Amino acid sequence: MKILSLLFLLTTVSFAKVYYARVNPYEVRTIASDVSGQVIYTNENMLGKKLSKRAFIKIDDALNRDELASVRKKMSYLKNTLVINEKILKNLKEALIRKKENFKKIMALSIKSKVEKDREFYNLVASENSYLATLKEMNSLKTNISNLAFREKQLMKMIRDKSIVANGFVLYEIKVKPQSVVNIGTPLATVADVSKAIAVVYLDENDLINLKHKVLYINGKESNYKFSRISKIADGKNISRYSAQIVMKAPKIFSNLIKIELKEENDESK
Repeated sequence: MKILSLLFLLTTVSFAKVYYARVNPYEVRTIASDVSGQVIYTNENMLGKKLSKRAFIKIDDALNRDELASVRKKMSYLKNTLVINEKILKNLKEALIRKKENFKKIMALSIKSKVEKDREFYNLVASENSYLATLKEMNSLKTNISNLAFREKQLMKMIRDKSIVANGFVLYEIKVKPQSVVNIGTPLATVADVSKAIAVVYLDENDLINLKHKVLYINGKESNYKFSRISKIADGKNISRYSAQIVMKAPKIFSNLIKIELKEENDESK
């Protein structure tokens, strides 16, 4: 009877492969600067804590804010000028229509001399040129306003990029100090997403067979976890091994080693 029980146990569990993996934050991200400037503030007190929408690093943006105010003031002046020119253009258009009508009437009168008709023609051309000059100025104003609007967006983005925020991430490391000058691409900080955890194991080729039907045991206990990402290309460092990731519930403490067992259970009905 004992022999039968042992045989049943052996057929129920065909194998159990053991691996060890480190439980890391779901994502560790290095934040690099998108702008150049001098660092004026770093919040060292937030190290190891979850960040909010408040900036934990600030780069000097005083000149950008001054330029932004100047750009907005220029835009206001140009828009006001454009409104005035629109009224002028409307008046010029009405005057031009009447002059054209008068010119046609005068040209039809035989009592008018050639000199008088030429004078009316030149007057009409001058009015039309004035209309076209005002229209040209308005197009130039619109171009300048469009350029200033684009510059306004650039400055607003630069100002935003000089306040470093990583809402919901844990601050792992600050790589700069106040008064230091940074350029585009300079690493500023390292942050981690600890809302979930990830463990990576390197499987043998044989482990990839029917992997979906294998049960993961973590630290000796059966789990509902499955491999979320499996590489079908051998790892560059772990030769003949294939990396597989397990996304897990966040632990209280990260970077601990866990034991992972792969067990394949046979269907007892067979």
